[in-house]
Amino acid sequence: VQLQASGGGLVQAGDSLRLSCVSSGRTFSDYRMGWFRQAPGKEREFVASISRSGANTRYADSVKGRFTISRDNARNTMYLQMNSLKPEDTAVYYCAGRATYSSDTNPSSYDYWGQGTLVTVSS
Repeated sequence: VQLQASGGGLVQAGDSLRLSCVSSGRTFSDYRMGWFRQAPGKEREFVASISRSGANTRYADSVKGRFTISRDNARNTMYLQMNSLKPEDTAVYYCAGRATYSSDTNPSSYDYWGQGTLVTVSS
């Protein structure tokens, strides 16, 4: 599976962005997906995850109520709608996929990773 993340950019606090993650190579709907982020000098952290059908989602407390994860299996694409962005959301955002039913918040559970897209939120 190859994953390509896009949609990052420089925005002001309070603005919105939508990230996309396009999958190719294998059947997208076979994979549970997630978004992670890594700020400079910090470890990679969980942001959100979504089940294969899209029916189940989970969010980190820091983004709950502001971010929405979704997927379109017909388009082999996952999204992260980010609203009310804050400077502390500044990071490189990565999409990831995993084939097994394992911890969705642990980066080591994921088999495939996109290259990352930079989100910078100015105050």
